[in-house]
Amino acid sequence: MTSSGTTAGGLAGSAAWELLLPAASAPARARGRALQAALREAIRSGRLAPGTRLPSSRDLAADLGVSRGLVTDAYEQLTAEGYLRSGRGAGTWVSDAVRAAHPRARDLAPRSPGTRVDFVPGTPDLSLFPRAAWAAVQRAVLAELPHHELGYPDPRGLPRLRTALAALLARRRGVVADPERIVVVSGVAQASSLVGSVLHARGMRTIGVEDPGSPQHDSLYAAAGLGTVPLPLDEEGLALGPLRGSGVRAVATTPAHQYPTGIAYSAGRRAGLLDWARSVDGLVLEDDYDGDFRYDRAPVGALQGLDPERVAYMGSVSKSLAPGLRLGWLLVPAALAEEVVERKRTMDLGHSSLDQALFARFLERGDYDRQLRRCQRAYRERRDVLVAALAEHFPEAKVSGIAAGLHAIAELPERYGPQDGFLKRVADAGIAVRPLSACTHARGDEDGVRLVLGYAQLPPARIRAGVRLMAEALAG
Repeated sequence: MTSSGTTAGGLAGSAAWELLLPAASAPARARGRALQAALREAIRSGRLAPGTRLPSSRDLAADLGVSRGLVTDAYEQLTAEGYLRSGRGAGTWVSDAVRAAHPRARDLAPRSPGTRVDFVPGTPDLSLFPRAAWAAVQRAVLAELPHHELGYPDPRGLPRLRTALAALLARRRGVVADPERIVVVSGVAQASSLVGSVLHARGMRTIGVEDPGSPQHDSLYAAAGLGTVPLPLDEEGLALGPLRGSGVRAVATTPAHQYPTGIAYSAGRRAGLLDWARSVDGLVLEDDYDGDFRYDRAPVGALQGLDPERVAYMGSVSKSLAPGLRLGWLLVPAALAEEVVERKRTMDLGHSSLDQALFARFLERGDYDRQLRRCQRAYRERRDVLVAALAEHFPEAKVSGIAAGLHAIAELPERYGPQDGFLKRVADAGIAVRPLSACTHARGDEDGVRLVLGYAQLPPARIRAGVRLMAEALAG
């Protein structure tokens, strides 16, 4: 490159001009845009620092083998955008207002780097995702979807999907499912936020939550303006005495398979919970996060089927297909429906219509039922393997909770405590586990060790290896 009009710290000195060579080789019609994009990226990435003087348009055009007008246009465009500054007779410089961006986007997805075996609950086996069936449905939907359905959808969701979901939920979960009151959401988290924000708008400031329960509840409901009131459980479910004395008028529950204890609410407790809701003109939020997965008998039906006007029912495909799909459903009482739908409209203008049409066809073809049966077989086997491995390596361990879902509670004898020491030794061995204490507001000394062990994401061999490695870490 010629050195006319540059400084030692300028474009020539940094050799950054080489970044522009591919742009100069672009097809003639795209060369101008390519040159502008290359210059812009060189400035953003920091290769051309603020204060750098650029060659004259004549010199740069000669070195790149392009017309001077192309370079002049690029300089003028980037000057208009603020990337460059220029003055009559003073040359062209990289603007001091530009700050170099990070060259890479960070990945903040929850992961456990360096972990040999991950027993942290909440993730299904993503290798079970039905790629071939999903791809076939996707091709069919893209071929048949009317153009108008690619516009802004009904905020409740496509009628076709809401109709298919109503049939599914009525058949599998005993839900009283009116398609007009189903709202397609991006998951249970969004469903909870929608209902929570509507309750806040109606004057509520607190919501009861199960204790122990989901660690995400506090922040989730806080974002909707609600404080959480932890409410204890007994062997039948949410304890009604503390609930009645709490002053709350809404409570979030997991009655089919309580998270994390693994109990199923008794018939009497389910009836008592609904009696409480009627007595305070209140609402029960039912999170049916894994209600389809019961291994020793037919799943307990949803609580919503007993009183559709006192229960907001929520579910998703996060455990049956993949959490990355961000696809779920909310069935709301008639008294809340209009407000929830309007809140959904203002939040995101509705869920992706293409994804909705795809899932609707997936349901209609019977693919989703096949996927549930496939997961049921796999997760039943893995729970059995976990129980057997614990019996072999921790013979005094007690596994509690019904045979269901994607996790189990394991209580180890006191001699394995204190819990903090146990957790450190296991973590040092590369085994990720979640203690039950991480799911409760009540804090106290843990003499024994109680773990919430997720098994769905692990093949049987890894479950056996993980329990063995955990035992070896404690024996060493």
